[in-house]
Amino acid sequence: MAKILVIEDEAAIRRVLVKILSEENDKYEVSEAEDGLSGIDMIKSDDYDLILCDIKMPKMDGVEVLEAVKKIKPEIPIVMISGHGDLDTAVNTMRLGAFDYISKPPDLNRLLNTVRNALDRKELVVENKRLKKKVSKNYDMIGESKAISDIKDIIEKVAATDARVLITGPNGTGKELVAHWIHQKSDRSAGPMIEVNCAAIPGELIESELFGHVKGAFTSANKDRAGKFEAANGGTIFLDEIGDMSLSAQAKVLRALQENKIQRVGSDKDIKVNVRVVAATNKDLKKEIADNKFREDLYHRLAVILVKVPALNDRREDIPLLVDYFTQKIASEQGSPAKKFSSKAVKQLQQYDWTGNIRELRNVVERLIILGGKEVSEEDVKLFAAK
Repeated sequence: MAKILVIEDEAAIRRVLVKILSEENDKYEVSEAEDGLSGIDMIKSDDYDLILCDIKMPKMDGVEVLEAVKKIKPEIPIVMISGHGDLDTAVNTMRLGAFDYISKPPDLNRLLNTVRNALDRKELVVENKRLKKKVSKNYDMIGESKAISDIKDIIEKVAATDARVLITGPNGTGKELVAHWIHQKSDRSAGPMIEVNCAAIPGELIESELFGHVKGAFTSANKDRAGKFEAANGGTIFLDEIGDMSLSAQAKVLRALQENKIQRVGSDKDIKVNVRVVAATNKDLKKEIADNKFREDLYHRLAVILVKVPALNDRREDIPLLVDYFTQKIASEQGSPAKKFSSKAVKQLQQYDWTGNIRELRNVVERLIILGGKEVSEEDVKLFAAK
């Protein structure tokens, strides 16, 4: 049932509103408060889907109620009730965040339509929040080990902020999955997620790739080109293998983080960017700093939040879940029934030294599906997954 709170100091108007709403729809549960202070107390102690609030009231007026609700429970739509002469104030409350307003005495159709629209809006807000919490199946983080649970807890806390995150861990552990989870659970999830593999781009091209260039900046610069930072504006840029970035590029990234500005190669014009930076590396950046290969000031800018992704050998208890996940995923990709792995086969896989981590496990599971029997056995694992 939709829970509606009516805050109105005039008892006659309050009774009319409660009666109309209660009789119109048996799915409305209507509560009432006789002034703003009582209403705020009720809002703090209960969850409402909609608030109808008078503007002129003793103790605490409707504008003050609106401002208070927007601070404590901003997702609740508020419809203001205006008396004669309150029109300017009513319009102003919409600028402050009210959903709409109705006049006294309330027009039946106007009241009911406004209530329905406000409740629909609340439902959309709740659904959007739910979808933000739901991460694409392509980036599932599979596992129930303490290490993975701890990472998920950190993501839940940090995703809603704009804090920069540095993800560390060996190759093949799934650092990019952590980056995608952070983006998809953030308020930037509707914006772009731009990935840059710093290790895969030649040193002489990394600055152009990240910051763009203007025509004539270098021999092959035939036209102006935007870089990855501009492409990620309003979203997230994921700098993978940032430990492989040149010192000159590091200096420009540092400036982008400090000033939220970049300059295209060959230009001295500043371009403002609104980007969240998530970085990852398989290197020990503190050792790289000691060897003068990585800027210490950039490290401290990036490492506001540190997330360490464990090697697969450190979370072997997750291997049964990972095997099942990869089996289902590969079957779906190949359009074939999923093969079953015997319990002994899975236990055998748990004994191996997974130097290639999850990436290696995925390859081995695919190999066993292709080469193994109808049910993948312990013998299949020993034969086809041998190191």
